[in-house]
Amino acid sequence: MKYSIRLFCYLVFLFSCSKETNSSLAQATPNTNISLLPTTSKGYVINHTYYALSYSEANRQAEWVFYHLTPALINGTQTRTDDFRVDPLVKNNPVKSTDYTGSGYDRGHLCPAADMTLNLNAMSETFFMSNMSPQAPSFNRGIWSTLEDRVRTWALEKNGVYVATGPILNNSCGAINNGTIAVPCAYYKIIYKDNGIEQMAIALMLNNQGSSANLKTFVCTIDQVEALTGINFFSALPDNIENKLESTVAISNWSW
Repeated sequence: MKYSIRLFCYLVFLFSCSKETNSSLAQATPNTNISLLPTTSKGYVINHTYYALSYSEANRQAEWVFYHLTPALINGTQTRTDDFRVDPLVKNNPVKSTDYTGSGYDRGHLCPAADMTLNLNAMSETFFMSNMSPQAPSFNRGIWSTLEDRVRTWALEKNGVYVATGPILNNSCGAINNGTIAVPCAYYKIIYKDNGIEQMAIALMLNNQGSSANLKTFVCTIDQVEALTGINFFSALPDNIENKLESTVAISNWSW
């Protein structure tokens, strides 16, 4: 009888731990709402563990990456792995880490490594070359990095945000690797939050060059990003909410 009681208590303990673990994973896993994925304009969707992307084979880079940036992902202890490598899920002619060598451009992260410190897998997946885009060093290490820091601040303040980011591929400024990898002239980030009471979003577009301007100067509407990329964001939302979010700029909803 005592053994049966002990066994029952042990099973209850295991079940409780399992529920807690699953809850933690749900908070940490980004793609908890697949319906929010942007549409594809030039590519096909690849799902990694902690982010998804639409890969354009013609441009040899993602047209967007999308993920749910949570405090758990930001506040982890995993350090950079710098293991740049081929994405095994790219179907044809994947980019190698050496394809940027001598180009004068950085292997610029779309989903930043600093957004994925939860564990080794999360960090390492950000170094797939499908997550890279040719960025001017003054851009990648300057204003783009500043924006990435700001997005992490928003995610911490709002207990998680959805992030869609990518290059504007309809207007390239040259190419590298014998003309096979397009160099985008500009990039965008779109941040979305539903706090259960209201939905809010902010979009920014930045030229692929260094800048000392205030981030507010790059704010635009989501409609403008859609017009330049051909991508439809948040199409699963009710039309009245989607139209309002995509046509307006509400800077006051975000800290600067």
